[in-house]
Amino acid sequence: MQDTHVHYVVADEKFLCTEDGKIAFLSHADLARLNFEPDIKHALKSKSSEEDFVVSVAYKEIPGFSWRTLRSLVESVTEEEFQTAGRALQILRWHFDHQYCGRCGKPTEQHARDFAKVCVSCKLDFYPRLSPCIITLVTRGDECLLAWHARSKDEKYSCLAGFIEMGESPEQTLEREVKEEVGVSVANIRYVASQPWPFPGQLMLGYFADYAEGDLTVDGEEIRAAYWYRYDQLPNIPAASTISGRLIRTFVQERQSIRSNNES
Repeated sequence: MQDTHVHYVVADEKFLCTEDGKIAFLSHADLARLNFEPDIKHALKSKSSEEDFVVSVAYKEIPGFSWRTLRSLVESVTEEEFQTAGRALQILRWHFDHQYCGRCGKPTEQHARDFAKVCVSCKLDFYPRLSPCIITLVTRGDECLLAWHARSKDEKYSCLAGFIEMGESPEQTLEREVKEEVGVSVANIRYVASQPWPFPGQLMLGYFADYAEGDLTVDGEEIRAAYWYRYDQLPNIPAASTISGRLIRTFVQERQSIRSNNES
């Protein structure tokens, strides 16, 4: 019988890729041919009829292949490819981070039914962690507010984002984060879309918000710089496969449509 299983191969949180920079999908026979001995193997619970897997291996140079971080692949993969690869990466992190119980220190084992680890002693369950976050594009007529985040090495301008704290709604987080990071207030908050984000393990809730009042004052810690940009005069922005890139492009399309209707 032909082996139709697909394996994502990861070493030191880097994916095995082909020479042209695409993620390599290996069969069981491919793993054996390349002398990979997986440390761990987990099913991804693919929607397809055949299971896809992620395997963790020891890092080694393989002729004809390269190792690349998922972040470096964001610009070159589709949103679906990015989400599946992100799930693979988060599964491995969950496995290695929860080999022992955080309550009693005893080893954990795979849960009999759920996608979880369970302590062999106190029976505490450990599911893959997911941190909810907001990400928002603040708009003012034909302009949108974009920021260069301190964690970004390249000068790329994106939406504002932040983690939801205990006791907060996403909308309250949005108002707080925008005020803290760039000093302005917002109104008319509306939800747009969401996206899993594997750096390290978030669920990004995407919103639009209208500028209400205040002068731009960056915090200097989370944000390096922030400016208002016209929809047709944008700087370097994130890829369309990201929720930030999608929010910005949706705004651009809306303003182009309004301008076209006004001129016709």
